[in-house]
Amino acid sequence: MSVFNLSNAIMGSGILGLAFALANTGILLFLVLLTSVTLLSIYSINLLLICSKETGCMVYEKLGEQVFGTTGKFVIFGATSLQNTGAMLSYLFIVKNELPSAIKFLMGKEETFSAWYVDGRVLVVIVTFGIILPLCLLKNLGYLGYTSGFSLSCMVFFLIVVIYKKFQIPCIVPELNSTISANSTNADMCTPKYVTINSKTVYALPTIAFAFVCHPSVLPIYSELKDRSQKKMQMVSNISFFAMFVMYFLTAIFGYLTFYDNVQSDLLHKYQSKDDILILTVRLAVIVAVILTVPVLFFTVRSSLFELAKKTKFNLCRHIVVTCILLVVINLLVIFIPSMKDIFGVVGVTSANMLIFILPSSLYLKITDQDGDKGTQRIWAALFLGLGVLFSLVSIPLVIYDWACSSSGDEGH
Repeated sequence: MSVFNLSNAIMGSGILGLAFALANTGILLFLVLLTSVTLLSIYSINLLLICSKETGCMVYEKLGEQVFGTTGKFVIFGATSLQNTGAMLSYLFIVKNELPSAIKFLMGKEETFSAWYVDGRVLVVIVTFGIILPLCLLKNLGYLGYTSGFSLSCMVFFLIVVIYKKFQIPCIVPELNSTISANSTNADMCTPKYVTINSKTVYALPTIAFAFVCHPSVLPIYSELKDRSQKKMQMVSNISFFAMFVMYFLTAIFGYLTFYDNVQSDLLHKYQSKDDILILTVRLAVIVAVILTVPVLFFTVRSSLFELAKKTKFNLCRHIVVTCILLVVINLLVIFIPSMKDIFGVVGVTSANMLIFILPSSLYLKITDQDGDKGTQRIWAALFLGLGVLFSLVSIPLVIYDWACSSSGDEGH
């Protein structure tokens, strides 16, 4: 059950961006990056479990507070909240991209049909305030935990459809345009590339990092583990990460081999649902799953905010006002952010990097400060911390540079 819960915590909208990451790195480079991030994530969870055992803390924020005081608590709150907000944004982005296509199909309209009720931005606002807001206003969301199983099933269904469609959809070469040089041949366009470096390669590592973050959920799952032990929880994380590694790689490789360089940062958006019931079903399943997952993440962010402000006593007026303000801010971001790769990029180089690399290694180094027996482990943890800092120093300027150079119309959304 813990493996199932942790796998669900890892699995998210990041899976939709992996084929885009692969298209901009090539198969071999992508496999190296995916394997590296998987192994590094497993190591960071090992550090987190050691810190938890040493301090007796089962809550990430409290662990930060115990080791680094109020600053630690604020930093961990910031990183986990940004990660959860990024996940909510990417989920609502799926609604913005996919719901119009599903509605057009159900109405029997052409893909080019446009009206206000098939405008993704309008639909996001309707879904947010018609479905998500009432769920977010509830005092507790215990029953919504059951949707996590449904969410995971939808993503498995999505993977099966991606593999099946690879053998159904022929390689399509688009009309020659500014992005394809005149001497590009059909054979070139439909040949898999093993190593690729271009301006979008910078998004690959943040997207993969974003797809593997589950660190805020590790300690709660650990605390509920039967006959709890560090070794047993490490085994749970190893199995979960291996399962997700296989699922992520299969989705990315089959998505890429279907569309090659034409793949988008939201893989699902590339499949045309015109006269295709299977694609429509997978679209609707993923839409329902993400709509029901948003309140669960929202609840976590809001309760952390109240905890931080020391306003833990329930107050209906404050509850409603804070909920509405947060949802309005999230909606504005979804409406104005041009594509999902920007969400994956920003969250990947900031909070995902903090949660995977910087925080677990910093906590470990601080806790084992006085312990002379842990010399070798401390060297590894220090190198791990250095890797996280290096990742930030390299990725953040490159993502900013790409924003400055590319126009917002790049993605075709």
